[in-house]
Amino acid sequence: MSKLEKLLQRIKNNPKTVRFEELDKVLRREGYEPSQPRGGSSHYTYKKFGGRSITIPRQLPYVNECYVRDVLDTLGI
Repeated sequence: MSKLEKLLQRIKNNPKTVRFEELDKVLRREGYEPSQPRGGSSHYTYKKFGGRSITIPRQLPYVNECYVRDVLDTLGI
């Protein structure tokens, strides 16, 4: 099992304790391109050609569970 598969399994098993950097890594590996916020916003938008965009706020220490579930549903996991 690769590191990415282990990370995805951990995210799927416990979506309440997922850090922004972990979601960023998963989305980038799936081909999504991030666009950084401007003007004091904390929301990053990830876009993929032919796919829908995903917006995730950068929160510390963990990303809200609803955003994690949205990413999992979008990726089909």
